[in-house]
This record gives sequence, structure tokens and C-alpha cells, in this order.
Amino acid sequence: MLRLNKTAKVTLFIVLIVYFFVVATPFGVLFLNSFKSMREIYLKPFAITESFSLDNYKQAWEKAQLGSAYMNSLIVSITSIGGVLLFSSMLAFMISRYRFKFRRFIYVYIITGLALPARLAVIPIYVTLNQLNLIDTRIGLIMVYIATGTAFATFIIKGFMDSIPIEIEESARMDGATPWIIYWKIALPLTKPALVVVGLVNFVNVWNDFFFPLIILSSRSKETVPLAISVFFGEFSNQWHLIAAALSMSIIPIMLIFFLFSKNFISGITQGAIK
Repeated sequence: MLRLNKTAKVTLFIVLIVYFFVVATPFGVLFLNSFKSMREIYLKPFAITESFSLDNYKQAWEKAQLGSAYMNSLIVSITSIGGVLLFSSMLAFMISRYRFKFRRFIYVYIITGLALPARLAVIPIYVTLNQLNLIDTRIGLIMVYIATGTAFATFIIKGFMDSIPIEIEESARMDGATPWIIYWKIALPLTKPALVVVGLVNFVNVWNDFFFPLIILSSRSKETVPLAISVFFGEFSNQWHLIAAALSMSIIPIMLIFFLFSKNFISGITQGAIK
């Protein structure tokens, strides 16, 4: 364990306080401006509003159709995360526990996806989805997120599976357990911290993504939250009061998810660093 003297502890505490204010200030300003009118935002962007009203939230919810956008984002995010966790964990289990030809090549090929941004392949992705008649569908968007999230997830989960003692699986095999039972009943529960880390990281990426929904979706009824909020950005002016209200509502699911799984997330990050 790292031991710090009193001076180091005080310095670290001050640094963390400063970091907290640096990170929290933009969110605080956003939240305060969500109750103001356009005039108040321009005149007093950092001041507390004189009268708190939920009119901005009501207008933002109705004009951006955030109800359907929330539902679309939840469907896409949850389904994408489920697909990423399932396919990447199965792939990580196969690479970690079985020895076969081209095993290392397959792993390196997958990890190469971490070095290449998925947006570089936007044209091939669009052409492929168009040939499969998946343009302007949630299924097409989900498939893109699963494909782009598998590399990182496989890398993280494999590291955890490599640390599982092989003796546990050998004992299960002696008791008649099939490879599927070993994967589902032993490997997955022991890699829960990694699954939480992967799930949270992918949830944030999918929920906040604007690029792929803009390219793939064209129907208003299928828009995700970031795409729906873009309705307040105009060619000549932006409706900042409605943007602030809409963005304040859009970050609520992320805050709730991190609040519920913060301990598991920190545990997974810590164990991953130790490994």
C-alpha cells in the first residue's frame, strides 16, 4: 500500500478539490442556464437565475420529441451493450482458454481495432448497411456499435480471464461440465468487474454518440437523444436555453448508471490495473 506523509496528503487533497471544481463547473453552469431565458444567458451566463421555471424543460421535451428519443437511445444502448458483452466475452474465453492455429493472429487482428477509429470506415459501413437494407434502422445502428465495441471489450475481458486459475475449469470438466457451462457458470461470474467496466464505457459511448446516428438514421421517429437535441442548433442562431435544458435531461441516465455501479466500476479498474 502506498503511504503518504501529511504534506503529501494535503497536497493531494487540494489537487483533487481543484480537479473536482474544474470538472463540475461546466455541468453547474449548464444546469443553471437551463432555467434561464436567452436574454439572461447572454447577460448573466454564470449567475443564478432570478426565477426558476421548468418551461425550458417542457419546451425542449416537446420540440425535440425527447420521449421517443429516450426510448430509442435506451433500446440501442441496452441492446448494443448486451451484444458487446456476449460476443466479446465468448471471444475472449475462446482465445484465453483454447490453443488452436491462428489464435494469436486472431487476437492481434481484433486488438488492431483499438488503433483504428471506426469513423475512418464510415463509407464501407454505410455501403454494407445499404446493401443489407439496414439504413435508417435501429438494428443497423446496433450492429455498428457491437462491431466497434468488441475490440476494447475483448481486450479487457481476456485480461481477466487469463487470471482465472485453470484448476477451477479442470475440476468442472471432471464433474462433467461442458464448455458452455464452464463459460457461463464459471468464467463470466469471475469476470464481473471487467464486464461492468466494459458495459459502462460502452454505455457512455453509445448514449453520447452523434456521428453514427447522423449517418445511419434519417427518420425523426428513430432519432437518438443527441440527434434529437441537434434540432435546437440553427444555421444562424442556436436556442441555448433549450439546448441547456435538453442536455441536462440527457445526462441523467449516465449519472444514474454511474451512481448505481460506481463501486463495481472502481473495483474493475483497480483489478485491471493490478493485473
